[in-house]
Amino acid sequence: MSSEGAGPGLGSGPGSQPGPQSSPLCPEHGQPLRWFCRSERRLVCAACAELGGRCWGHRIRRAEERAEDMRNKIVDQCERLQLQSACITKYVAEVLTEKNQRAVSMASAARELVIQRLSLIRSLCESEEQRLLEQVHGEEERAHQSILTQRVHWAEVLQKLDTIRTSLVDMLTHLDDLQLIQKEEEVFERTEEAEGILDPQESVKLNFNEKCAWSPLLTQLWATAVLGSFSGTEDVRIDERTVSPFLKLSDDRRTLTFSAKKSKACADGPERFDHWPNALATTSFQSGLHAWIVNVQNSCAYKVGVATGQLSRKGSGSDSRLGYNTFSWVFSRYGQDFCFSHNGQHESLGLLRCPARLGVLLDLRAQELLFYEPSSSTVLHIHRAPFPGPLFPVFAVADQTISIIC
Repeated sequence: MSSEGAGPGLGSGPGSQPGPQSSPLCPEHGQPLRWFCRSERRLVCAACAELGGRCWGHRIRRAEERAEDMRNKIVDQCERLQLQSACITKYVAEVLTEKNQRAVSMASAARELVIQRLSLIRSLCESEEQRLLEQVHGEEERAHQSILTQRVHWAEVLQKLDTIRTSLVDMLTHLDDLQLIQKEEEVFERTEEAEGILDPQESVKLNFNEKCAWSPLLTQLWATAVLGSFSGTEDVRIDERTVSPFLKLSDDRRTLTFSAKKSKACADGPERFDHWPNALATTSFQSGLHAWIVNVQNSCAYKVGVATGQLSRKGSGSDSRLGYNTFSWVFSRYGQDFCFSHNGQHESLGLLRCPARLGVLLDLRAQELLFYEPSSSTVLHIHRAPFPGPLFPVFAVADQTISIIC
């Protein structure tokens, strides 16, 4: 057998070591358990460790040596625990106290910064409000004065024309032939004077200029306020009846995926686009303010915007191609090129980076269509013009996937 220290045997074995009568006995041999078997990690008697015993050949050492090792280990562990406790106590007393003081100090500084910046923004907004209201009032006064001036002018013209007409009628009714002939030069002068008065002409000076209320700052803050939280956006879904056979619509009707192979599963119908990879939303907007956000980060070729119900669904012509007719207004991306398109007119947009999300704001009261990047709070393009009738959100995908965010 293998033994650490004196092994069991004659004179020095476990059987020759006297021990206290209270030592536990081996249940198999009835001898005191004075040895420790490291192989089985249990106390054994001398008979267990001798030839023929169950622990013969195992690593055996005296129980008191094993106990001494354990005492040493416990002492070492207690010292480590004491050091660990001291470290934790110091951490709680010093580090956490300092962290707490720093957190309180930083929170106070952060509050002051927020208040300071919002106060500055509030002051800037108030100044911008005052400036714009003064511009609107000034433009209103200018238009009003122009109209008053025109009223005075045309009142004088009417009086002048009435005087000329009265004079000519008086000549016609009260002069005989000879007298009328003698008044020929006067008649000519009166007629020439009347002919010199021009008819009223339309003038932009008489119109209120809506541009006086346009403000990049106001527009950006307004767009950020509307699209800054999803609470201001519409639950836009795609009408599966309109989806091109080159597109696959997700079950929640918010995601469009392009496929170069035309699907044969789509039943053709009057509402479906049969050539261009287009799709319309289920609902249209006729008044008010509406907004939605589209995830476009996975696509390098897409169009997002609005269209009227008159948009053609069939064929490869411009009538059904988004941005190439009078029925659609879209933001487009092809590779690294971005543009706004309507009625075949394409306005290039020099964007420095590709937007991952595209916000669309449609304000039918102000007749404005705005495209916005939520991540940078950047207005990408604004289109201002009267829209003819109800408008549907419209989409086109020619590369991978776009999704309406809800």
